[in-house]
Amino acid sequence: MIPVTSFAGQSVAVFGLGGSGLASCHALRAGGAEVIACDDNLDRVVEATQANFITADLRSLPWANFAALILTPGVPLTHPTPHWSVLKAREAGVEVIGDVELFCRERRRHAPDAPFVAITGTNGKSTTTALIAHLMREAGYDTQMGGNIGTAILSLEPPRSGRVHVIEMSSYQIDLTPSLAPTVGILLNVTEDHIDRHGTIERYAAVKERLVAGVQDGGTAIIGVDDGFGRDAADRLERAGKQVVRISVKQPLASGITADHETIRSSAGGASREIARLGGIGSLRGLHNAQNAAAAAAAALALGVSADALQKGLRSFPGLAHRMEQVGRQSSGEGATLFVNDSKGTNADATAKALSSFGEIFWIAGGKPKTGGIESLAEYFPRIRKAYLIGEAAEEFAATLEGKVAYEISETLDNAVPAAARDAAASGLAEPVVLLSPACASFDQFRNFEIRGAKFRDLVTALPGVKLVV
Repeated sequence: MIPVTSFAGQSVAVFGLGGSGLASCHALRAGGAEVIACDDNLDRVVEATQANFITADLRSLPWANFAALILTPGVPLTHPTPHWSVLKAREAGVEVIGDVELFCRERRRHAPDAPFVAITGTNGKSTTTALIAHLMREAGYDTQMGGNIGTAILSLEPPRSGRVHVIEMSSYQIDLTPSLAPTVGILLNVTEDHIDRHGTIERYAAVKERLVAGVQDGGTAIIGVDDGFGRDAADRLERAGKQVVRISVKQPLASGITADHETIRSSAGGASREIARLGGIGSLRGLHNAQNAAAAAAAALALGVSADALQKGLRSFPGLAHRMEQVGRQSSGEGATLFVNDSKGTNADATAKALSSFGEIFWIAGGKPKTGGIESLAEYFPRIRKAYLIGEAAEEFAATLEGKVAYEISETLDNAVPAAARDAAASGLAEPVVLLSPACASFDQFRNFEIRGAKFRDLVTALPGVKLVV
C-alpha cells in the first residue's frame, strides 16, 4: 500500500467505494487523514463501515470541512451531468481528484525520480501496459503494475528510486489527475468512445492528450500517429519542447518507430535499424499488437532496457486473458479449429483488430450495442464464413450482415459456441477460427467482459477433443 501523507491531519471525502475507492480510504488513513466515505450502493457502505471507516451521507455534511473529494473514476465528473457529490464540492471550493492524483503527489513528495510509465488510448492500453511491465520485469527491474488494469494504484508498493510503476489510465482517471507527470507517457490511439462521459470526441481526445502533455522534464512522450488526433498531439508537444517518439504501423516515419507483422524498426536522420522481431510471437499477433509492441519497446528502451533483453521479453510475453487469447484447438478431418477469446473487443474498432488478424472466421458477436454498430467492419466481412449473433444487438447486426455474411441468431454464448464449432469442423478448412469478438459491451447478459470471456473459455474447453493452447 502507498500511504497518502499529503492530507495528513485533514478531513477528506471519498465517494465511490469499489476497489480503487476503498484502497484510497486505506491509503489516506495510513497517511494520517480523516476519511469520510460514501457510496450510492449500500452494500459498499457496509463494507467500508466494517473496515472501520466513518461513513455518512455527504449531502448532509458541511463541505467546508473537507480538504478534497476523492472521486471514483466511474462517477460522472462533467457529462452527461456532474454527480451530485461533484456539484457539492464545487459549490464549496473543494478540489475533486482521483486515486492516481494521490499517487502522483506522493511520488513528487518522496521519490520524484522514481520511473513512472502511464499508458492510455482507446484500444490496446491493457496489452501495452502488461507488455511493458513484463519487459521491465524480464530485464530485472523492480516493477509495479496497476491502475485501470488489475490492482488499484494505491494498493501497489510505494514509489522509490529504481522501482518502476507501469500504470494504465482511462480517460476518466486522467480527468481526475491534474498533476499527472509521468517519466514516460504513451498515447496509443484515439477513436470514438465514451462520448457520453466527455460530450464530444474532441474533448475526449483532449483529455487523452493531457497524459502525454504532462510528461516531466527530460521524459518521453510516445504517441501513435496513425490517427489525426495523435498526429496533431505529437506536433503540438514537439513544438512545446517535449521529447516525442512517434509510432506508426501504417506509414514510414522520418523519425520514430514503425512496426509491421514481422519487425519493429527505428528511424532517425534518414537511417533505419531493426529494434526487434515480432514474427512467430502468437501473443502479439495482428497489426494492432504490432503497434502495442512498438510503443512498449519505445518505453522499455527509454528506461534503459537493452536490445537483447527487449527481444527476450517480447518472445516470452504470454498475452492477456480476453484479448486475442488463444484458448484451444479442436482437430477434425484435415483441419484444426482455433478458438480465440477476444471478449475485450467491446467496440467495432477493437473488433476490427481481431478480424484483421485471421482468415476463415466463424464470428461470435453481439451484446449491448454501442453507437455505430458494425457497419465500419464491412471491409472485413469477406473474412467471415458465418456469424453467430447474441444479445441485444443480434437483430441490428443481422440487418447489417444481411446479404453480405451468412449468420444465425444464436441469442446466447451457450448456443453460439457449439454451433460455430460444428460449422468450423464441417467446413473442410485447414485453419478455421472461432472468434469471440463481440463489438459490444457485455452488460445485457454478463456483468463484465471478463465474465463473458470466462464463459466462452469454459464452453470451449467442454467441447470434445479440444486441446488447450499453453
